[in-house]
Amino acid sequence: MSSPAEIPFLSFIHLDRDTKTPIYLQLAQQLINAIQRGYLVAGIKMPGSRTLSELLKLHRKTVIAAYEDLHHQGWIAIHPNRGAYVMDNQTKINERPYDALVSLASYPSQTGYAFKQSNILDNPFEQSNCTYQFNDGTPDIRLTEIKQLSSLYSATLKRKNTLKKIDNPLYTGNYFREQLSNYLNSSRGLHISKDNLLITRSSEVSLYIIAQLLVEPNDVVVVAELGLFTANMVFQKAGANIKTIPIDEQGIDVDQLAEKLKTTKIRAVYITPHHHYPTTVSLSAQRRVQLLQLAQSHGFIIIEDDYDYDFQYEKSTIMPLASADVNGMVIYVGSFGKSLTPSFSSGFVVAPKNFINEMQKYMGILDRQGDIVMEQVLGEMIAEGDIHRHLKKSLKIYQERRNNCCALLAKHFGHQAAFNVPNGGLAVWLEWNIPVSLLQLAKVCQKKDLFIPQNILYQNRKTTAMRIGFGHLTIEEMKNSLEIISSSLVQ
Repeated sequence: MSSPAEIPFLSFIHLDRDTKTPIYLQLAQQLINAIQRGYLVAGIKMPGSRTLSELLKLHRKTVIAAYEDLHHQGWIAIHPNRGAYVMDNQTKINERPYDALVSLASYPSQTGYAFKQSNILDNPFEQSNCTYQFNDGTPDIRLTEIKQLSSLYSATLKRKNTLKKIDNPLYTGNYFREQLSNYLNSSRGLHISKDNLLITRSSEVSLYIIAQLLVEPNDVVVVAELGLFTANMVFQKAGANIKTIPIDEQGIDVDQLAEKLKTTKIRAVYITPHHHYPTTVSLSAQRRVQLLQLAQSHGFIIIEDDYDYDFQYEKSTIMPLASADVNGMVIYVGSFGKSLTPSFSSGFVVAPKNFINEMQKYMGILDRQGDIVMEQVLGEMIAEGDIHRHLKKSLKIYQERRNNCCALLAKHFGHQAAFNVPNGGLAVWLEWNIPVSLLQLAKVCQKKDLFIPQNILYQNRKTTAMRIGFGHLTIEEMKNSLEIISSSLVQ
């Protein structure tokens, strides 16, 4: 227990001699507050009146009066020849004038008021300390040249013009938007300017603002039968009535969408056409044309989420729907710098200028400036060609890991599961053709040091499948991980 001499009374006792409240009452009230907040713990001995008066530069009788007031209220007990002690719960009831001490030493565990709560936004992600861990397809942070990124960031931060930008609350980050619009035009066949571009912290933030602008309660938003759960959460939270359509080896079934349009007014269709999440299939060219025609004739919005466009392994690439949109019906959502560390990436939205202007109003409230230094670094990496060089280098490694993963899947599960080699992205869609409980399999694997999160498992009456990310695992790590699954299946 701390001695009275060690208690920093001057940090929580502040007396105002200009008010009408007597000094001894001010002292008593502030000592009570210190007891409530745990600065003076139950049972501790208070400093003597002479000691405290010298410390606070008060007359000794003022301190004595304050102590007597605390004693009468039951906050301290005064024992002759022993001193004064903060009252504790062991003190007999008849020795204190109240039932129990009021304590503010610990922060409240719950609010004293009601507020909106939502299970829609419950965190779907899990964590584990296992040596080997699967995910739904993320880059390997170990491939990033951290020293180069940190030096670029440090150099940018030290520039005088950067400091001026940080100090300017109206700075809009035109440089990065100009560079990014040029990059998207050259790599994805777009025809945009910086005015068609909004920079956000992530794709989830982009979708959140889009939903706030487009979705009214009970508006119908169509998604794939198997789709990106975080996007569904955002639309549901905005009040959307979620409807699903089937998917096959050519992506979403656009014919089924056309049938649904005969009876249902649809506000928006959310798709991941380049590599459908989670099955990794690409939307066929014929269906892309058909979807754009339906959007024009029926007036629904296409929200195109191109979450992993940069990861392509074939020479022939498919351009986004946004590159063929001449009627302003497509909102294009993506992320830039995903091959770098998560803190060096950002989300973006491409849309007609009037829609971007309205989204910017929301950003002005949620994140007015964004990360000015990071945006400057990313803009310079585009201008200097560093992004292209890094992506080209990492793509060779990811392609090798894809090939290795698929070879191992064929070796271990050739007669038990089916999959297609994806032409891009960082994950493989594996469908089991044997009876297996995926949750039980995950439990067995976790005991063997392999963590398989529930968000990559898909099991219902029609489907038993897994979305296995390969980007973050080395060849040896993938080998060990799939051997664990193989050994767990036979148990």
